[in-house]
Amino acid sequence: MEPSASDPIQVSFPLPRGMDTKIHMRVTVQSKAILMFVTTVAAEDSDKPAPMGSFVYALPDRYNPTQPLSTTLYSSEATLEFTTRLAKILAKKTNRPVYVGNSISLASTGLGGTVEEEMEAFKQVVAVALDKLRPVIQASQPTQLNGVKGDN
Repeated sequence: MEPSASDPIQVSFPLPRGMDTKIHMRVTVQSKAILMFVTTVAAEDSDKPAPMGSFVYALPDRYNPTQPLSTTLYSSEATLEFTTRLAKILAKKTNRPVYVGNSISLASTGLGGTVEEEMEAFKQVVAVALDKLRPVIQASQPTQLNGVKGDN
C-alpha cells in the first residue's frame, strides 16, 4: 500500500564515518510527485537549526528514459551536485517528478568530506530512499501477464 500525502516517511540513520552524526530523511509521496528532504545532525548540534541546502526538481524524460531532466530551484554550492544526482536517480527509479532538498554536511566525517566519504554517504542515502520508496517503484513498473508486458 502506498503512503498517502498526509503520511510522510521519516527515518534517521548514521552518517558513514561520521562521529555521532545522523542523516535525517523525510519523504512525502503524493499522487503526482515525491518530496524529499535530507539533512545531517551532529549530537552536539541537535538543538541548532540546519542550514538551507540546495533544492532540485527532477522529472523523467519520456524521450530519453535513461537521463532524467533536472532544474535547480535553490542553489547552495556545497550541496548542489549531491542533490542533483539524488533527484535524478529517484526520478528515474520512481518514474515520477521529484523535489529534493538537501543540507547534508560531511564536515563531521573522519577526513572532513573526501570524495570517498561523500560517495559512501550518497550510496547510503540512495539505498534507504529506494527501500522506503519500494511500493512507488513497484507501482510504476509495468505488470507482466503470461510473459507479455503491459501498462498499469
